[in-house]
Amino acid sequence: MELKKIELFELWVKLKEDFETSFGKTIERPAILIRVEEKNGEVGWAESVAGEGPWYSYETWETAWHVLNDFIIPKISKEEEIDVEKFNEMVSNIRGHNMAKAGLEMALWDLKAKIEGKPLWKVLGGVNKNIVSGVSIGIQNTTDELVKKVSMFLDKGYRRIKIKIKPGYDIEPIIRLRKEFGQDLPLHVDANSAYKLTDIELFKKIDNYNLLMIEQPLHWKDLVDHAELARHLRTPICLDESIEDVNDARKAYQLGSAMIINIKPGRVGGFSEVLKIHDFWYKIANRPVWIGGMLETGIGRGHLVSAATLPGVKYPNDISASEKYFEKDIVEPPWILNKDGTITAPEKPGIGVEVMEDYIAKNSKRTKLYIINPKK
Repeated sequence: MELKKIELFELWVKLKEDFETSFGKTIERPAILIRVEEKNGEVGWAESVAGEGPWYSYETWETAWHVLNDFIIPKISKEEEIDVEKFNEMVSNIRGHNMAKAGLEMALWDLKAKIEGKPLWKVLGGVNKNIVSGVSIGIQNTTDELVKKVSMFLDKGYRRIKIKIKPGYDIEPIIRLRKEFGQDLPLHVDANSAYKLTDIELFKKIDNYNLLMIEQPLHWKDLVDHAELARHLRTPICLDESIEDVNDARKAYQLGSAMIINIKPGRVGGFSEVLKIHDFWYKIANRPVWIGGMLETGIGRGHLVSAATLPGVKYPNDISASEKYFEKDIVEPPWILNKDGTITAPEKPGIGVEVMEDYIAKNSKRTKLYIINPKK
């Protein structure tokens, strides 16, 4: 494809309510939105999921803006034609900054799918049009509030409950949810790296409550201690932050660090790496994956839905309906949950929804436009 324009938008979106993890609370988050346009006028959209602070990752919206503007886009702008499957090679001299890279890479995938006239999920090799959706619930002030939230989301049809935990807020909410909803509730916990291997006795207690998985309990760069913890538990360990590329996935498999991987496209640098991790973990290691989220707008959510159609996705995903997080999304139609707890991947080309471009342009705090003409 031959690009004509690349545009960046910094849009801040307010959540309906606080979302708390072991990192802290989020009530408003930045979304760096990327719009790419090719020579015939077709357009692709994506977003960089880098947050307001370096908590989940060292990346922030400011680093993403900086790296996109000063390194990635100038490099891409020199190319007469872009092959999205070779994007990672083109920016391979830029170390890290996967969230910045993923924003532009995934916009190019959306554009590629639209040029081909196909839904993005089919271009990626997806097979499961109706993806099973779970919900992620932040840390609550009381277990009573947690029970109310879980009950509400189960009534809406969500097929799995994930709760955030941190030291001092872990075993009690698990016990309470098992008491209220029974042993058959599909339940898993996410620690976001809040614990150490010395907390092994706590995890042995958690191991008694029939959880689907324990997600990222230990250090965000660790594979060795996770392997040691896994040897003492029946409950599968799921890795999130520790897996930044397919090499991390291979090492985790060789060490026995995890049975499951939560793949977040933004964390791993975009769809090319998503496909590599998926294919290794599912086709070679013969283990399941699922797709996690980063409080994306409807644009990023469309990319997550596409990824969640891949055949190795065997657990409910952290892909909720638009109304869970936002009073107003920035796509039409908004993402909705079906009565059976699934979200349907659209048949329209690309991510399958219309982006509210006028709203984004009007409400963005800053924008940047690049006119691409490498022949001059």
